[in-house]
Amino acid sequence: MDAVGEVPPSGPPAGAPSTLLPQGWAALPPAAPLDMPVHALADEPDLHGRGRVPVSQWKLIHLRRLLVIGGAVVMTGLAGYEMDLVFNAVQRSVAGMVMLVLFVVLFLWIGLAFTSAIAGFWSMLNHGGLGLGIERTGPLPRLSSRTALLMPTYNEDPGRVMAGLRATIDSLSATLQERAFDVFILSDTTDPDVWVAEEAAYMALCRATGWGGRLFYRRRAVNTDRKAGNIAQWVRSYGAAYQQMITLDADSIMSGDVIVRLTAAMERNPGVGLIQSLPVIVNGRTLFARMQQFAGRVYGPLIAHGIAWWHGSEGNYWGHNAVIRTRAFAEQAALPHLPGRKPFGGAIMSHDFVEAALMRRGGWAIHMVPALHGSYEESPPSLTDIAIRDRRWCQGNLQHAKVISARGLHWISRMHMLMGIGSYVTSPLWLVFLLVGIVVSLQNRFYKPEYFGDTKLLYPHWPHVDPVQAEYMFLGTMFVLLAPKLLAYVLLLLDGPLRRGCGGAIAAAASIVAETLVGGLLAPIAMMIQTGGVLSILMGRDSGWNAQRRDAGGLQIMANVRLYMLHTILGLALAAAAWSVSLPLFLWMLPVTLGLVCAIPLAVLTGSVAVGQAFRRVRLLLIPEETAPPSVLNEAVTYMDQMAGHPVQEAIAALRARAGLLRVHEIMLPPPRRKGDPINPALLVGLLKLREAPDVETAVRELNRAEKSAVLGNAEGLRLIAQLP
Repeated sequence: MDAVGEVPPSGPPAGAPSTLLPQGWAALPPAAPLDMPVHALADEPDLHGRGRVPVSQWKLIHLRRLLVIGGAVVMTGLAGYEMDLVFNAVQRSVAGMVMLVLFVVLFLWIGLAFTSAIAGFWSMLNHGGLGLGIERTGPLPRLSSRTALLMPTYNEDPGRVMAGLRATIDSLSATLQERAFDVFILSDTTDPDVWVAEEAAYMALCRATGWGGRLFYRRRAVNTDRKAGNIAQWVRSYGAAYQQMITLDADSIMSGDVIVRLTAAMERNPGVGLIQSLPVIVNGRTLFARMQQFAGRVYGPLIAHGIAWWHGSEGNYWGHNAVIRTRAFAEQAALPHLPGRKPFGGAIMSHDFVEAALMRRGGWAIHMVPALHGSYEESPPSLTDIAIRDRRWCQGNLQHAKVISARGLHWISRMHMLMGIGSYVTSPLWLVFLLVGIVVSLQNRFYKPEYFGDTKLLYPHWPHVDPVQAEYMFLGTMFVLLAPKLLAYVLLLLDGPLRRGCGGAIAAAASIVAETLVGGLLAPIAMMIQTGGVLSILMGRDSGWNAQRRDAGGLQIMANVRLYMLHTILGLALAAAAWSVSLPLFLWMLPVTLGLVCAIPLAVLTGSVAVGQAFRRVRLLLIPEETAPPSVLNEAVTYMDQMAGHPVQEAIAALRARAGLLRVHEIMLPPPRRKGDPINPALLVGLLKLREAPDVETAVRELNRAEKSAVLGNAEGLRLIAQLP
């Protein structure tokens, strides 16, 4: 038994209801511990005899990187020279130099995205994006090893989690190679009502799929190191029995075809540690979610092919829908705690980037295969929901500032982390760039120039902005920003199934225009949200770790008013400042100021299911996965309609009402506390409250969440609950 008290399988206990426990059911398989040591970031990595360059590395990878990164640097240099003419053509000023430096940093960011998109365009034209012996179609390869599918969950809707998992299992069974796979539901749930509902949903899934001997459930009583700790604890307990593991997320769906092909590629390439698929966003109902899934489906492959083309064996990991060599993960990817206090210290929150970097540091190849279809996920339904998730990601990415200097990391791995940090730091930089630009314009409008200072100069200190040159720079920058969308549209026109799945060439073009316009209005709001996140982290505020809302809710108008009132006020202030300078500046700033001023209605309307479905009815923002969905998605939607969204029953009432569920719950209890183990105060208080409670209603009312979880995880607590009148 391990630290969280998993019990070895013993088969159905005597007297247990046969309808509840499928034949061959066991709570967990026999223990198969695998050592997973934590290596200090400052230590030299142990390659275990592997070379530093994986054998699966792309040919001419250095030339590819020179073209992409060097091209971005050259573009930035040229753009910086032209921008210097905009602000400093007559004479250099402090404000002009600040604007120039900010512009160079920000343009390098979009320049790299542009050159990477060009690489993706070339890769897709040449049918790239696979490698490692993977074929997109044709007979499925036969598997010779065992693989575990891991579904971590944390206070999620149990029915929703099991619906997606059931569709994945059914698709895997259709490959006739399901015997090569086991499935583990790894719960970190802290809500006791959701915990018991998970157990009931898990048993229903065992009965529905017939996977009772290969579908396992384990709940941790203590969520040490969150998701990363959850996976690591599974590796230490059962990892030796499985050559590969495939990580899923609570909203993940994968076809059996893609699972088998990824697993076979791992078997064929012993030097590869991780293969990341490209998840497609699906099942969006609100306008925001449908915009996300359209952008991901149309622009996403271009971007993913580009980074796969020049990342090579130094790819990245997005935390789910990837196959991982268990030995490689155990050998290299245990995460140390970062020094210092939260939000920068402690457990690493954005663990996936770091795990990939550590495996690559240890000599294992990390690859992405964006051309392999059949991997899916979902989007948060609204701007507010994605902002909540983004706040946690922001903290995790900023933490990487303490990881980036780790000894032995590949320079591309360091670049991944720099880009992760930059994805958030650029938001406050854009804001500063805009504010400084307004200040310069106001100065030009209201400040009386001093023609001659104390020193006798031939020319005055006149802050000068060249409006014609500025217009050229604006148009050039917008081209660099929008070019990837234009390239994606060209590829869409050349791809018949994608073109038809998006409603045809005209409907797809209209969808790109609509997504660009609405996305452009949302961009300054997102800039403010990310700026606020960065500032709050710098002020020492920890984001915590809460369950993500995945279903669309109501419009919540007053909640959006409270959340986005500050954005509206800032937009009005910027618009007034621009208007006071000139009408051209006001029009120039309109894309930014209009988005901020309209933040409240934009948040409401983009989070609306009715608006999202209205776009679908007029055939806008369509993707092939909704016009001609694959069977695994059809099944997932059917199961979600049947299983998801039901109210969670109070746990004590559920266990008292269902003897079979209570018996299963007892089987999966952790072992009794041994002398010397830590004392759980919540358990002691909870047991005392149960002893003193006159009836079950009083007990339910008096127990808080921690106490309720503790007594439900304790045999004596269950006995006291059963005895209450």
